Amino acid sequence: MSDFHSDDFRIENDSLGEVRVPANAWYAAQTQRALDNFPISGIRFPRRFIQALGTIKMAAAKSNHHLGILEADKADLIVAAAERVRQGEVDDQFVLDIFQTGSGTSSNMNTNEVISNLATVAGGGNKGDKTVHPNDHVNMSQSSNDVIPTAMHVSAVVAMKEDLLPALEAFRDALQAKAVEFDDVVKSGRTHLMDATPVRLGQEFAGYAAQIIQSIARINGAMDELKELALGGTATGTGINCPEGFAEGAIQHISTSTGIDFREADNHFAAQAAKDAFVHASGSLNTLAVALMKIANDIRHLSSGPTSGLSEIKLPAIQPGSSIMPGKVNPVLSEAMMMVSARVMGNHVTITTGGQHGNFELNVMMPVMAHAMLESIHILAGAMDAFRTGCLVGIQADRERCQELLELNPSIATALNRAIGYDMASKVAKKSAAEKKSVRQVVLEMELMDETTLNEVLDVRHMTEPGIPGA
Repeated sequence: MSDFHSDDFRIENDSLGEVRVPANAWYAAQTQRALDNFPISGIRFPRRFIQALGTIKMAAAKSNHHLGILEADKADLIVAAAERVRQGEVDDQFVLDIFQTGSGTSSNMNTNEVISNLATVAGGGNKGDKTVHPNDHVNMSQSSNDVIPTAMHVSAVVAMKEDLLPALEAFRDALQAKAVEFDDVVKSGRTHLMDATPVRLGQEFAGYAAQIIQSIARINGAMDELKELALGGTATGTGINCPEGFAEGAIQHISTSTGIDFREADNHFAAQAAKDAFVHASGSLNTLAVALMKIANDIRHLSSGPTSGLSEIKLPAIQPGSSIMPGKVNPVLSEAMMMVSARVMGNHVTITTGGQHGNFELNVMMPVMAHAMLESIHILAGAMDAFRTGCLVGIQADRERCQELLELNPSIATALNRAIGYDMASKVAKKSAAEKKSVRQVVLEMELMDETTLNEVLDVRHMTEPGIPGA
C-alpha cells in the first residue's frame, strides 16, 4: 500500500501503459507499479542507502555536464533535487519494499522519478511533465545494475566510517581504561568453566580491548575493498551507453561529497556480478559480533549472583530485573548485546547467501544484502554505545570477592610443581578442593615447606606475569 491516502490521483505513463499515482507523490509510474507488486514486508531502505542514491545521482549529473552531454540547466536542477534526497528531505517518497527485483531496479527508478519530478517542478513544470526525464537525464550514463552495487558500497563505507568506527573506538577506549583500573585485581582464571591459575581482572579486560582493536583493523581492511565502485559498467559490465570519463568524474564527485576516497572498479564484470567484497565486509562484522558476544557473556557471568554466582564484578543497576522478585537486577545490556550479535550473525548468513547469486553478469539479491549490511552496522554501533555508557564505564571490581575465590582455588597448587613436584602438588590440590581449604593452609598442615618459602612460591600476583618465580 502507498503511504498516500488522498483520493486525488494523477495519471502517469510508462512502457506498459497508464498508472494511477497519488497526486501528492513525487515518484511516478514505475515506482507505483513496484509498490503494488511487492506488498511483502513493509521494510524499506534505510537512510544511509537513500543518501547514497542521492549522492550518486548528483555526481552523475555533474559528470555528464562536464562531458558536455547534459545541459547546464538540467544538470543544475538534478543536482539540487539530488541534494534534497541526500539530506533526507523526501525520505517518505522512497516507499518500496526491500523484497523486490533482485537488481534493485525498482529503487533506482524510484530515485530517478523522485529527482525527475523535483527537478521538473523546480524548473517551472508540473509533476509528470518529464522536462527533466527520469531515464534520459537523471539516469544518463547509468544502469540500475551499476548504480545499486555502487550505492551498496558507498552506503556501507559511509556508515562504517561515521557510525561504526566511532562506536568501536569509544568502546575500545573504555575497555582499555578498565584494564588499567583493574590491573591490581588478582582473581581466579577459568578454563573449561573450571578454576584455573590466577589472572588479573585487568588482563581479562585488556583481552577484550585487543579483540576490539583487531576488529577495527579488519573493518578498515574491508572498507578499503568496498571503496571500489561498479559505476561505469552499466547493464552488464561492458559500459554500454557510458561515455569515456563518466565513471572517473562521477566517482571523484562522490569522493568529494563523502570525504572518502572511492575508486573505479578494476573489473566491472566482477563488480556487478560478484559481491565478494560485500561478503568479506559482512564477515568482519560477523567477527565483531562474535567478539561482542564473548565480552557480553563474560561480563554477565563475572557479575552473576550476587550470592549464588561469581560476583567478581558489580554492574550498574539501571532497571528493576523482575516483575515478581523484589530487588533483582539483571545484566540487561549484556543480553541486549548478545541479541544484537545474534542478529548480525543472521544477517551475515543472508549476505553470504545473497553473494552466491551472482548469476552470470548480475547479482539478483542486492536489496536484501544492502539492508542486512546497513542494519548490522546500525545495531552494532547502537549496542556498543548503549553497553559502554550504561554498563561498561560503571563496572566495579569486588576485590574482596576476587580474593576470597582465589584463596579457595585449588589450581594455585600449579605454582608448587617446581618446589614439590607435580604428584605432590596434585595431592595438595585434591585435598584443598575436598576439604574446602586454601592451598596455603593444606601445604602448611602437610608440612611440605616453611611459611616463608610458601609465601614466595604462592605469590599470586607473580603467577599472572611472564616467567617462573625463582627461575
